[in-house]
Amino acid sequence: MQFFQIVLAGLLVLGPLIAIHEYGHFWMARRLGVRVLTFSIGFGPALWSRTGRDGTEYRLAVVPLGGYVRLLDEREGEVPEALQPLAFNRKPVSARMAIVAAGPLINLLFAVLLYWVLFLQGGESLRPVVGRVLPTTVAASAGMLPGDELVAVDGREVHNWEAVSYALIDRVGETGELRLTVRPEAGGALVERRLPLNQYLADSAGDPFRSLGFLPWTPAMPAVIGEVEPDSAADKSGLASGDRVLDIDGQPVRQWSEVVEAIVASPDRAMTWQILRQREYITLTVTPVPVTDTVTDTSYGRIGVSVAEAPFDIPARYRQVLAPGPLEAGVMAFDKTWQIMSLSVTSLGKMLVGLIGLDNLSGPITIVKVAGQSASVGWESFFGFMALLSVSLGILNLLPIPVLDGGHLLYYAIEAIWRRPLPESVQLLGLRVGVVLMGSIMLLAVLNDIRRLF
Repeated sequence: MQFFQIVLAGLLVLGPLIAIHEYGHFWMARRLGVRVLTFSIGFGPALWSRTGRDGTEYRLAVVPLGGYVRLLDEREGEVPEALQPLAFNRKPVSARMAIVAAGPLINLLFAVLLYWVLFLQGGESLRPVVGRVLPTTVAASAGMLPGDELVAVDGREVHNWEAVSYALIDRVGETGELRLTVRPEAGGALVERRLPLNQYLADSAGDPFRSLGFLPWTPAMPAVIGEVEPDSAADKSGLASGDRVLDIDGQPVRQWSEVVEAIVASPDRAMTWQILRQREYITLTVTPVPVTDTVTDTSYGRIGVSVAEAPFDIPARYRQVLAPGPLEAGVMAFDKTWQIMSLSVTSLGKMLVGLIGLDNLSGPITIVKVAGQSASVGWESFFGFMALLSVSLGILNLLPIPVLDGGHLLYYAIEAIWRRPLPESVQLLGLRVGVVLMGSIMLLAVLNDIRRLF
């Protein structure tokens, strides 16, 4: 049942994004006087089709991982003389570029709309206040202290931990210096902490905060286990949901953060846990699985558990209330969409030059899995993931690769400058190269998905 729920959530994410993308092409073509022959969601044989009064065939196809809009075009077959003014190839290059660009652009605008809806909800969030600074790390050497509130990262203002995460991810793979502007807990003037980077999170396997040596402040949570991942180290050791951790290796445990630190600090080392389960004291041996952070060349432990939900109090110093009006929410939505667009483009560039590993590529399996997880959390999380994916779809389609919208835009830009279209042979060669390139990328992404599953 869970598998079908995840697949359904994936379709609910991908379906609207594909439909909106193709509708962008469709809408612009109709506005510019081009006859639309087919509007298809999916590829392959049709599951359902209907021809409208406008002469367009609307269809749903078997493979839901894409779609297409087929336009009247003399290059694809003979067109009656009366319909030639409605052919795509007869339109000026500016009109053809507008039709091709409308698909990716409407995806970006849809992301803005989703973020606008999310920001209008308002709510509370944690201020980016440092909870712990780990010893012998770059953060400790730079003078960071518990209680420091992050104000800016590399000169870019940040107001919550999500903004800090995006700013840090923007530096993935880089070597240099990270500038953190902080407000000390004791008050006074803002202080700048400079942290050296050395191929920071080059494989994106580590925690962006822990890799630097500091952890966000979090409220004290009882040391009670929530969910246990099947076949994880926790599951194999006998831990169960609802277990309260009393001590680890003889050291009393008072809150969940102490459990996390013990796990992280003990990769591949057997630990003795004393737990309370339904008024019964039980002793278990727990051995965290080692996970390697290639940036710091160190390992940390993981057992596959989460903390149980429990009521907790957040002091006013750590809370902030977000209640923007429609206009402010719109500005925030455009800003966030632009930030993700910039991050996507720079990440692709870093991948091309080798600063980020190709194992970060994700395919349809990961998309469906994450969609299912976000749907189970709530509609806000689901909308957030859909917005992120809509930006990614828009940026991907604008890449100057033949077979993508960006490749067609490149051809038309050359035509506009050169005053004549590229030779048919050159366009066909580019198409073959584009098919091979995109096929290779998709194959690599699917292989990465399968590797993550197992």
